[in-house]
Amino acid sequence: MAQFTRLTSRVMALPANDIDTDQIIPAQYLKVIDKNGLAEGLFFNWRYLPDGSPNPDFVLNKPESAEAHILLAGDNFGCGSSREHAPWALTAYGFRVVISTSFADIFRSNSLKNGLLPIVVDQATHQLLFELAGEAPRAELTVDLESQTLSYPGGTVHFPIDPFNKTCLLNGVDELGYILGFEEEITAYENR
Repeated sequence: MAQFTRLTSRVMALPANDIDTDQIIPAQYLKVIDKNGLAEGLFFNWRYLPDGSPNPDFVLNKPESAEAHILLAGDNFGCGSSREHAPWALTAYGFRVVISTSFADIFRSNSLKNGLLPIVVDQATHQLLFELAGEAPRAELTVDLESQTLSYPGGTVHFPIDPFNKTCLLNGVDELGYILGFEEEITAYENR
């Protein structure tokens, strides 16, 4: 898993509420057991027209979204089924952070285990960020995991994250990698 410490990036705003995991990555992409090819399937049904050409009206296809590594989503992002392919597709495309007022619990857990940082903000900050994205589409946000802050032009807010997931992201390890960090202690215990 890629280490996460600090990220400064443009933001892509997707104001729809209740985006479920099937909208994030449709079922036809669930046949794979690795992350290869999932970037192309991200938001597939919105991103492409029936003839397979890019939908020019979808935000992901707009020039101002190019190289955005932060996704600003509507309320209740990642609801629906528990498919781990959803955070896989988001990270395969290049997103490292998703900001919303709420996340489905399973999506949030799967995201943290795969190096995608879900940031919960209050409704007022959420609205302010959407306004900023509309007024200044190339504005950048900075996420600092160590201080648990999200900075934007004109302000900074703190966001919650539990200490275990914060440690794993800062060190670029998953749960197994975290445990293997105690290999000497484990060996000493086994030898005793």
